[in-house]
Amino acid sequence: MNKYERIQIFEKMPPVKAAFNQILPAIASQLVILAYNLTDTFFVGVLNDPVQTSALQVVYPAFTMLNAVSALFGTGGAAVVARALGKKENEKAAVLSSIAFWTGLGGSILLSLGFLILGRIILPICGATPENMAISMKYATYVITLGGPFAVCSNVLACLVKSQGEARAASFGISLGAVLNIGLDPIFVLPKFLGMGAGGAGLATAISNACAMLFFINHIAKTKETRVIGFKPGSLRQTNEFFGSILSSGAPTCILNALAVVAVAAQTNFVSRYRVEAIAALGIVKKLDQIPLYVAMGIGAGMLPILAYNYSSGNKKRCHDIFAAGCTASVAFCVFCTVVYELAAPRLCSIFIKNEDTVGLAAAFLRRMVLAMPSMAFCNPVVNLFQAGGRIKRATLITVIRKGVLDIPLLALMDRLGPLYGCMWVQPIVDGSAMIVTIFLYLKFRREEPEFS
Repeated sequence: MNKYERIQIFEKMPPVKAAFNQILPAIASQLVILAYNLTDTFFVGVLNDPVQTSALQVVYPAFTMLNAVSALFGTGGAAVVARALGKKENEKAAVLSSIAFWTGLGGSILLSLGFLILGRIILPICGATPENMAISMKYATYVITLGGPFAVCSNVLACLVKSQGEARAASFGISLGAVLNIGLDPIFVLPKFLGMGAGGAGLATAISNACAMLFFINHIAKTKETRVIGFKPGSLRQTNEFFGSILSSGAPTCILNALAVVAVAAQTNFVSRYRVEAIAALGIVKKLDQIPLYVAMGIGAGMLPILAYNYSSGNKKRCHDIFAAGCTASVAFCVFCTVVYELAAPRLCSIFIKNEDTVGLAAAFLRRMVLAMPSMAFCNPVVNLFQAGGRIKRATLITVIRKGVLDIPLLALMDRLGPLYGCMWVQPIVDGSAMIVTIFLYLKFRREEPEFS
């Protein structure tokens, strides 16, 4: 994309149209990612073995740490690159993107090596039991130890491509990896093919993320005449000058993902005290509640560059209009999902496994946990707005309240008040509390920025 096309989208196109020009491709890529996550659960569920299904849930908190690294360098990089472009500082944007890529790669390699050394200590903390430890470790070896750098780099590059207005290219690259994963899953998982079970799902994910990463590297190399972003190693000489701004901008989303690891691991640990069917049920629910979550994340990821660009260029009225369009879409979709899940919980859960005990538990869990979605749908876009506008402390405060301050104490309390099922009320309570704080901070932001009133 050349600078004239970027200016047309970021500055000239009507705000609502510009918002959805960036949001829809981001949502599409998130939904394709969700589809391959659901496909993992579906094909492992076809084996009708709660032990293998539970392994995916056990590894999920550790895998989420890869998302935290991706968010730190991808979201942080995208925000600072878009702000630089809004100020017409193209050379600075190129340097920032290179630093974000190489530090993201380094961080992912360190995380993968850390898991290689400590995996057998980490997984029991995440809820692994003697019954599912072996298969959990096999799955994690593929998706984290082997595939971790591929997953992080593909996501960081996707964020950087979006930061210069190429939402469609970013969506295509992520979707390419996801579609490949969907095609490989049955081949690696099912007994009539390679029969690797849950481990095969992990290997399919690693291969798919590697292909997505290669697509982005090729795309950036092919468009060198018109692009701004790059990955020149020489830019690392300026790391000390710019690294702090990348970290601070990506910190709220990174913290959200990192604390989600703690929250999900704690919840899985509480549930694992009961029986393996309960862990499998929680894994199914975590897949289903990702539909509204991923749409909200897609809206935020699509909005962030265009919000940061317009805020830094001083066009705050346009920034407000784009935010309002995205936030409205996020809340409306999540309210719709809440209603559907409440009405059709057993039928939806039975898609993934036919074990009646597991389906019954999953339906009960889903009807409680999904009540958090409307609150989350409002908090996420506000966090993105604060990141775009440089209100990093406020974005971080909302994040810490949503994931970190209340989760574990509430898990202990609610599990005591209502064994097993009480744990499922924690997220609605936490997100409801976060929404109250978010409304207060957003109203304060509106008073500071008259264009948002």
